[in-house]
Amino acid sequence: MPSILIAEDQSLVRDAIAMLLSLEDDFSVVDKCSNGREAISYLSTNSAPDVILSDIEMPFASGLDIANYAAEKELSSHIMLMTTFAKPGYIKRALNAGVKGFVLKESDSDYLIAAIRKVVKGEKVISPELAIMALDDNNPLSSKEMAALKLASEGHKTHDIAKSLFLSEGTVRNYISEAISKLDATNRIDAARIARQKGWL
Repeated sequence: MPSILIAEDQSLVRDAIAMLLSLEDDFSVVDKCSNGREAISYLSTNSAPDVILSDIEMPFASGLDIANYAAEKELSSHIMLMTTFAKPGYIKRALNAGVKGFVLKESDSDYLIAAIRKVVKGEKVISPELAIMALDDNNPLSSKEMAALKLASEGHKTHDIAKSLFLSEGTVRNYISEAISKLDATNRIDAARIARQKGWL
């Protein structure tokens, strides 16, 4: 019987999904978490569930953060992400983090249940609409540019960013400047806003 951990910040949605999955004889919902930090805390102190079904955008830590944690700790859990945000950058980042399933919250319950069963069997499931968007994603930023821009958007100074990324301050300035130019932004804050809208940060 597949064990499932649910991470979703909207309580009504979280409870509805838990109730829906609990009605299936072959599913076992082991816990419900209201944000990514709670989910990571659960994973750090409990046996890894077969499936982690998580919203992608949540307070404190995102579904992508959960996926990255699971990959770092080499957990056996299959990660499935749910979203109402059709941002193409999310899909590629999710797949790179080892996510096995990516579904829209607008999907009907039968689709979600079938997707979970497929993921448990080792298959990958991506909603068709999201798969098409992923193919159309043209992220011009390099991984270093994204890392520098993300830290800058969080209020970190150039010196701190350089220290965090093991780069010189001049290189960090170049990365941020390149990101601003590539996104046709007015400054680093505007560049970060554009990148977040695309799901690249």
